[in-house]
Amino acid sequence: MRTLIILFFLINTFAMAQENTSSELPFKSIPEDATSYVASNILVRMIEGAGYRFYWATEGLTSDDLKYKPSDSGQSIWETVEHIYGLSDIIRNTSMHTVSIRPPADTPTDWAALRMKTLRYLEDATKHLKNKSPEELAALEIVFERGGKQSTFPLWNMVNGPISDIMYHTGQIVSFRRTNGNPLPKGVNVFTGRTKE
Repeated sequence: MRTLIILFFLINTFAMAQENTSSELPFKSIPEDATSYVASNILVRMIEGAGYRFYWATEGLTSDDLKYKPSDSGQSIWETVEHIYGLSDIIRNTSMHTVSIRPPADTPTDWAALRMKTLRYLEDATKHLKNKSPEELAALEIVFERGGKQSTFPLWNMVNGPISDIMYHTGQIVSFRRTNGNPLPKGVNVFTGRTKE
C-alpha cells in the first residue's frame, strides 16, 4: 500500500511539473488580434505585448543569470522579476476590482513558480479586461493597501505605471542577460509577437 501511495505522488508530481513547462505558459506568442479597436482591447494588447516580452526575456535564464546584477548597488535579475511579479499582481487585481496589498504577501520563492505566476496574472488580467465597455473601464480603479491605509488611482495610471514599468524592467532583464553572456533567444519578434524557433 505504501508503495502505491508513493507511486501515486510521484506520478502526480510529474504530471504537475509537465503542466508548468515553458511551452504551456501564456504569451509564448501574442494571441490573435481583437476584432474591434475599443479602449479595453487596446489595453489588453498592451498587456499581451508586455507578457510576450517578459516570456522571452525570462526564457532560458540560468541560475547564474538570476543572480546577475550590473553593480553591487543594483538589483539582480531575480529581484527585478520579483518586482515585475508585484506589478503583474497590481494589473490583475485592478482588472478584478480587487485591492492590491503592498507589498504582496505571496511572492513565490521558486523560480519556475515566480515566472509562471507572473505570466498567469497578466493572462488573467487580459481575460477580465477584454471587450469591457468604456463605462466598465471607467469604473475600474487601482486600489493599494499598505499598513491598513488605502490609496486609490484612476485606471489611466495602469498604462504609465505597472504596464509601462513591466516593459521597462523587462528591457533591463534583456540587457542584463546579454551582458552575462546569455542573450535573448534568436527569432523573437516583438513587432509581430511571433517567435521563429
